Amino acid sequence: MSRRALAIVLAGLFSLPFPASAADLEPQTLAAYHRYLQLTEAKIDAELARRDVYLWIDTAPSARRDAYYADLRKGNLVIERLETLDQGKTIAFPGALVHHWIGTVFIPGVTLAQTLEFMQDYDHKKDYFSPDIQRSKILQHQGDDFLVNLRFYKKKVITIVDDTDHQVHYQVVDATRAWSRSHATRIQEVENPGEPGERLDPPGHDRGFLWGMDTYWRFQEKDGGTYVECQSVSLTRDIPTGLGWAVGPFVTTVPRESLTFTLVTARSAELQRIAPHPVK
Repeated sequence: MSRRALAIVLAGLFSLPFPASAADLEPQTLAAYHRYLQLTEAKIDAELARRDVYLWIDTAPSARRDAYYADLRKGNLVIERLETLDQGKTIAFPGALVHHWIGTVFIPGVTLAQTLEFMQDYDHKKDYFSPDIQRSKILQHQGDDFLVNLRFYKKKVITIVDDTDHQVHYQVVDATRAWSRSHATRIQEVENPGEPGERLDPPGHDRGFLWGMDTYWRFQEKDGGTYVECQSVSLTRDIPTGLGWAVGPFVTTVPRESLTFTLVTARSAELQRIAPHPVK
């Protein structure tokens, strides 16, 4: 099938709403997602407790690790898919899919303090990460904890807009290392965004393109800059039966593309932000 024909099929498919029952977030699916996050965070806690390594790329075999660092210093992104197992077994998500990715970039000439300042500037995320972020605002801030509102936009054959709240915690380990965790506390798909009839769908009762979103960041200043690592876990509806050939690639590429955009854009925005301004 030609690319044009595939686009027509997808456009026709997604122009119609999925049946509500097929896109409902079921309690057992949400429980499985919480179990996945619990196991993932336990693994992350164990990694953070180690003293010999800090970044995920440091755990790779030496030859691969050296290749990762060489790519990063050239300005490239390193990204891999992950999966958390439960006692060696894959966790089942009835009616849903989990997407788990990790990516790293290196920002030369940037300190850890500058990186954290940029990361915590939530009121201006929309300026740096447009069009993926249409709205960004700090709702609450106390010490190392933030409650922020972000409105996400994604267009790929169809257009998806989600209004979300996130609880974010930062932890400075020492002068060169820090980490943060962000958990979505509310995700609602927006119908007719920006129009007089705009409304928010009930959480977990929509088209199911984003039901869960959790990110785990690590920052390390070394080699004349700062390494920024993000581990992203998200939950979406599954692929409708019989349409895997068409919908599968669409559903599974968006989480990777979103993480790629976030890290690459953060790197370029931070480099631009610290660049010396010409004297007038």
